[in-house]
Amino acid sequence: MRKYATKDIRNIGFVGHGGSGKTALAAAILLDTKAATRIDPAIFDFEPEEADRGSSISSAFARAQWNKKRLTLIDTPGDSNFVADSLNCMTVMDTAVVVVSSVSHVEVQTERVWSFAEERGLPRVIFVNMLDRDRSAYVDCLTDIGKSLTTAAKVTPLQLPIGEAKDFKGVVDLISGKAHVYAGDGSGNFELSAVPPDMADEVEEARSKLIDDIVESDEALMEKYLEEGQLSEDELFQALSTGIAHAKLIPVLFGAASANIGVQPLLDVVAKACPSPADRPPVKGTRDGAEVTIEAVEEAPFAAQVFKTIHDQFSGKITLFRVWAGSLSPDSAFYNASRQTKERFGQLLFRQGKEQEAAGDVGPGDIVAVAKLKETGTGDTLCEEKNPLHLASLPQINPVIGYAVKPKTKADEDKIGAALSKLVEADPTLRIERDAEAKELILQGMGQVHIKVTVDRLKRLGVEVDLADPKVPYRETIKGKVMNVEGKHKKQTGGRGQFGVAYINLEPLPRGSGFEFVDSIVGGSIPRQFIPSVEKGMVNRMSRGIVAGYPIVDIRVTLFDGKYHDVDSSDMAFQLAGSKALLAAFRDPKAKPTILEPIWTIEVVCPEESGGDVMGDVSRRRGKVLGMDSKGRNQIVKATVPFSELLDYAPALDSMTGGRGAFTMAFSHYDELPSHLAEKIVTQAKVEEEED
Repeated sequence: MRKYATKDIRNIGFVGHGGSGKTALAAAILLDTKAATRIDPAIFDFEPEEADRGSSISSAFARAQWNKKRLTLIDTPGDSNFVADSLNCMTVMDTAVVVVSSVSHVEVQTERVWSFAEERGLPRVIFVNMLDRDRSAYVDCLTDIGKSLTTAAKVTPLQLPIGEAKDFKGVVDLISGKAHVYAGDGSGNFELSAVPPDMADEVEEARSKLIDDIVESDEALMEKYLEEGQLSEDELFQALSTGIAHAKLIPVLFGAASANIGVQPLLDVVAKACPSPADRPPVKGTRDGAEVTIEAVEEAPFAAQVFKTIHDQFSGKITLFRVWAGSLSPDSAFYNASRQTKERFGQLLFRQGKEQEAAGDVGPGDIVAVAKLKETGTGDTLCEEKNPLHLASLPQINPVIGYAVKPKTKADEDKIGAALSKLVEADPTLRIERDAEAKELILQGMGQVHIKVTVDRLKRLGVEVDLADPKVPYRETIKGKVMNVEGKHKKQTGGRGQFGVAYINLEPLPRGSGFEFVDSIVGGSIPRQFIPSVEKGMVNRMSRGIVAGYPIVDIRVTLFDGKYHDVDSSDMAFQLAGSKALLAAFRDPKAKPTILEPIWTIEVVCPEESGGDVMGDVSRRRGKVLGMDSKGRNQIVKATVPFSELLDYAPALDSMTGGRGAFTMAFSHYDELPSHLAEKIVTQAKVEEEED
């Protein structure tokens, strides 16, 4: 039997920009709920790479109890390098606690997770943290929240802070009208007292606004308030609960997590006013192509979705999923509808930091782990075989940076495939590509830090690698037309010879057209069976390039005449004739051969004050600014930039924006490389050819 009913579960996650204090807040909650003996962020940041960096790079989980409610705490990373992990976790939260630093205010990643929550209608609570720090400014922070975090919901403070910076000592609860004055020793102990006299007017004004915002979500309550002029605390909390659950009201609370101030009032709001899984709208899925609704009830058929995979050094592969409907018992099985296979398992587990606790039966709202599944991966839908269904895919995010990976030794080369497979399975934003053209293994990720962490993890798996910038995939083409070019292959060394002649015209095509072969042979000057051979020879020659060894694109070749020999002509002879014809035409000065470079579109989100630097940097990188928009305190710069100029963009953007910028990028098109740079590419290719 389950220990906690679905209505008594609270799945809360901590989201926001890196450095806002999410992990400290989660750790303080464990102390206040007696699930830990001290505020210890290492409970959540337990990976070696997190200890080295002093910040979260992976989501972590813990359980606690408060006011007879079972809390599942989800601490998410705030670095853009690991945003996919945060977004995946947000799909299984019932409330997102958006942590905002009262010093730094709203930052890029806060806006990103907020937008995701807004799209999904995810209930939110804002916790303005670090009120005890120098330069703390809660009024400015509230102003920035209103300006930067766009929402249709009412964002309204439930409290007012008592003092700021070194004078911060507690909060005034606007519903109860009581002041919580803390001991200031990190224990979380506080005394309830009257509102400080110098805050009376401010509290009265804020309380009036809060009540107005709360009753707007409940018409019956609004009528009662207008008639009677007052409401009980229970009535206000009931309306607050409704407003939060329907994402119509977003309360703001204040505190200092590392000093354990304001944490217990947050817990009270979570337990009393935040939604349980039973209060959330049903999730949608598909069965046989038709939409189905999945209610959070135990009596329904089992349905769950995997949102995270971990490869633990000791336990092996650990799969985390949220149960959306039905129930599941240890030592049983489920059907993986995504992979159309059945999986058996032993224990069901709850994560507590890096530790695991055995779970009994689980049901709707439970977030649970299973070890050593063979087939199941992140994003998969789990269900009953007789009731198969598919849940919506997890958020898809494309990598923004890539490096060539070179194993240091032969032993590393033998092990790298299996090691990378484990890491990619655990982190869907990692991509591995084999560049056949450059003969390189390319590791793609969300940023330089992401790649560095991956290399560190590879080392822990016993594989050491070196990183290098990937080779830029240049292309070759022409700008001029060349007519009547002969390609002849003739060889006679005794016995049967080789003979084939092809006459061609060569002309450029618009960008992105590829290769066009036109057969204009009339009169049988080349037998029909050898015409495809001429084309094949040209295609083979195009793949190796002519000017600098890069593939040739955007050309039209017209084969209009040729010669053959009844005995000595063959498929290979005409392949070589075609190759030689293309080579001769390409090297004709009238062809005006040139190098093309890949151009990518980038979208940069940066603080207002960094906008000029970002646009100037785009220009220095031979880019073109396409447009600029404002969003809150941030600017969004759209531009096209040559790929070769983006290889070091991630660290450069960090430097320009103090780590507060983020960008996405996607391939756009090919364009001509400036002549002085093309000359360098050609010269380098000749040097490499001579060395080979």
